[in-house]
Amino acid sequence: MGWGTTTSPGETYPDVPHCVDIRIVSDTICLDAYPEKMTENMLCAGVLEGGKDSCQGDSGGPLVCSGKLQGLVSWGDHPCAQPNRPGVYTNVCKYLAWIQETMARQ
Repeated sequence: MGWGTTTSPGETYPDVPHCVDIRIVSDTICLDAYPEKMTENMLCAGVLEGGKDSCQGDSGGPLVCSGKLQGLVSWGDHPCAQPNRPGVYTNVCKYLAWIQETMARQ
């Protein structure tokens, strides 16, 4: 869910947050799309045919699968929603220990 632009290129922002149905893609596909930019703390999600993606203004928003937070919108190509160029997300699972430690101190 996010407040990001619904047009790309160009910027038209929604009046209410929008959701899009996308899928997490394999690490292989992600590395093929962005061979020198990916780290183990990232994951990719999108529609390989293009047309659906996170976009400008969505950064920090959630990637939710089956009601569980999997990622946070990080970056992607511009214009958004290009074929074979999925969006890149922070892989929240890689930070789970840190999140739990931080929450335990609160």
